[in-house]
Amino acid sequence: MTTRPVGIATCHRLPEPDVDQDRLLAALAKAGITATMAAWDDPAVDWRGFELVVIRSTWNYIQYLEAFLAWVDRAGAATRLYNPAPVVRWNCHKSYLRDLEREGTLVVPTAWLDRGASTSLAAIMDERGWDQVVIKPQVGAGSFKTERFDRSQLANGEAFLAALVQQREVMVQPYLRSVEGYGERSLIWIDGELTHAIRKSPRLGDAPEQVSEAMPIAVDERRLAEALMAGRGRELLYGRVDLARDDDGVCRVMELELVEPSLFLRQGPIALDRLVQGIQRRLVDS
Repeated sequence: MTTRPVGIATCHRLPEPDVDQDRLLAALAKAGITATMAAWDDPAVDWRGFELVVIRSTWNYIQYLEAFLAWVDRAGAATRLYNPAPVVRWNCHKSYLRDLEREGTLVVPTAWLDRGASTSLAAIMDERGWDQVVIKPQVGAGSFKTERFDRSQLANGEAFLAALVQQREVMVQPYLRSVEGYGERSLIWIDGELTHAIRKSPRLGDAPEQVSEAMPIAVDERRLAEALMAGRGRELLYGRVDLARDDDGVCRVMELELVEPSLFLRQGPIALDRLVQGIQRRLVDS
């Protein structure tokens, strides 16, 4: 096995703590793998010094997308990047959901707005028959500039949408009420198979993320997630499929996270083991 370290890509200033980081570093060390945290936005880092680089907490990229994509290309040329650069480029903009929908995947219905678009929230809600909506950027992470509005808050919603669409490309989606009870389910996929799932409570604005312990994966959730990941490429090291049920109970994709998702390693020790093994296997194969 090579003596060059594995790079764990982060950012110079984390917007929030990475709860997976210490567990991953400790598990890699236990497996005899030297790993070093390295910020994608640190120009002093020589990415050729790593045998491979695993993207984990590059969470400020949504503010610096062009620079981040330039780094993805540089790092991908200098070493082996996981997930690979073409996957990252495709997945860092939520328009990938349109591609999934064209493939036949059931995704949450979405109204797509270009930056500077002139439209009204009322018109979108009337046309789609939505009484509650979530407004968020097409490039985003966590709950960045994400808010929910119903018809009683229409004036505030119009103001929020008007301001956001002047700055960014925007997406408007129906608020799926099931997230308050059954919850949004995040299914973790590591190196070729699902390992576990957790339940997330709705997260809007500056609210902290609230997650459960490991949850059972329902049959239809597993079927949808496995169909979604099939054919995505054996080179993928990790992924996360976020699902929610519509008013008819049908399971729909909210997000397919292939860039830097939290993998909830505390809740799924098998996922941590499999992630380390996946890294180890790629080192041996180099």
